[in-house]
Amino acid sequence: MAGSMKILGLHTICSRCMRILHRTQRLKSTWSSAEVRSTFLDYFCQKQDHLFVPSSSVIPKKGEGTYFTNAGMNQFKPIFLGSVDKNNPMASYRRVANSQKCVRVGGKHNDLEDVGKDLTHHTFFEMLGSWSFGDYFKKEACRMALELLTKEYKLSLDRLYITYFAGCESAGLLPDNETREIWLELGVPESRVLPFGMKDNFWDMGDTGPCGPCTEIHLSHRGNSDCSHLVNADSPEVVEIWNLVFMQYNRDISQKLLPLPSQHVDTGMGLERIVGVLQNTMSNYDTDLFMPLFNEIHKNSKYGPYRGRMGKADKNNTDKAYRIIADHIRMATVCIADGLLPDKSKLGHKLRSIIYRCIEQSFILKMDKKRLSSLVDPVSDILGDAYPEIPENESKIKQVLESCENGFWKRWGESQFSFRKFLRDRDSNKEFQVHEFLPLLDGAYGRKISIDMLESVARTFNVPLDSDQLHDLLAKRNAEVQPSPVPQSSNTISAALLQSLLSQNVPETEDVYKYSYTSKDGVYGNLIVIYFKVTLK
Repeated sequence: MAGSMKILGLHTICSRCMRILHRTQRLKSTWSSAEVRSTFLDYFCQKQDHLFVPSSSVIPKKGEGTYFTNAGMNQFKPIFLGSVDKNNPMASYRRVANSQKCVRVGGKHNDLEDVGKDLTHHTFFEMLGSWSFGDYFKKEACRMALELLTKEYKLSLDRLYITYFAGCESAGLLPDNETREIWLELGVPESRVLPFGMKDNFWDMGDTGPCGPCTEIHLSHRGNSDCSHLVNADSPEVVEIWNLVFMQYNRDISQKLLPLPSQHVDTGMGLERIVGVLQNTMSNYDTDLFMPLFNEIHKNSKYGPYRGRMGKADKNNTDKAYRIIADHIRMATVCIADGLLPDKSKLGHKLRSIIYRCIEQSFILKMDKKRLSSLVDPVSDILGDAYPEIPENESKIKQVLESCENGFWKRWGESQFSFRKFLRDRDSNKEFQVHEFLPLLDGAYGRKISIDMLESVARTFNVPLDSDQLHDLLAKRNAEVQPSPVPQSSNTISAALLQSLLSQNVPETEDVYKYSYTSKDGVYGNLIVIYFKVTLK
């Protein structure tokens, strides 16, 4: 095996991957992530008459759900649902393109636990998107996608595989042969146009609402060899790069599919993945979106530089730690720039948990304490041109991270001590149940521990904890605890008590002094007096 391995820069790769790499060298090797993004937007906005609509915030507006913005189409849901006010500028949208900031750490799409373990998952990513709202449909959407990939990005057609909807008999849906024929007319070989079912090639917004078949474009890192068996097989050698959704149905409450009055197109391509392709790497992390971050992390670490290892090859999980810190600091930076703060709210809790995970991973790399804020600079340099709110809020972002780090270190030791006591008091042979952690939140083993800190401590002890379940359980418990009614004061006393007070020469309360104000160092205030007025009943 050793003889079949070669060293390339910081990476040890096998001979087969080396051959793949050599085959991809015909690509332009000077693509920057900024050029990839701008080429996409220029193609659609300047050459295909699309309107550029800036990315929406990653923080959803009221009524848009309880999790982060996780797809480019979120801000356009009113169009798909037919609920746009005619006076809203969105009502005039026909062709639109943008690069949307997305976060996936909860709900239906949650990539958090996969981050760091592989070379493609992220909590924060950018979605390059194009839309048609009742304008063009399948033929034009497919043509534009293929033209951008092969003419603008110069990808070879023999590296692409296309999937289309194979139909579903139980749902009464026929195969999307229209899309298949379009790809064949565009010159894609028949052997590379493959049918798949509902799971892979039918998209919906939920149990009800707009939905429709989709066609996906996959890219092979092997070149022109036959890789059709690797499509949709979770192989790193054949990856999906673009999804084109054709919204042509509406699913009602009875699950019946009815044709939409207007047909829409919703396409999305992950920037990180296409940048990796155009920069000749199978890893999203070996790109200019992450390498400057790795360099900054290395400056503050006692370990060597990032080498891109995974699994057993990454003996001390140092490269995994590099990936997690770089990914999470990008997400935290974007969220804080959009106005989110680490607190007890649903999303604020997620943000603080992400920051705490960063700090945990810094243990592995033996990073200097309280240095996370130094990573904001490269994030701002990388993303600032596309999202000016990041450099505009750079100082605030650093302050929030520094405050969060200070809070972490202040409570870390005490929380570990409490958790050890908790573990000693329970039966080690039993599986952990989420309700068992409630006493830790209440301070039964020392000082109270926040859910975010508890999650971090549990991980260091390899104890499984679903923080979302715990958060929901705590909210349910708090809702069940009704506050005791506050007794109402009558401001009266009995005649007998009054006579007793008078016999003891207790004077009537004088309340005029509550209107007397004093000044000290130019600040005005008054003495607050608790008093009662005696009245005869």
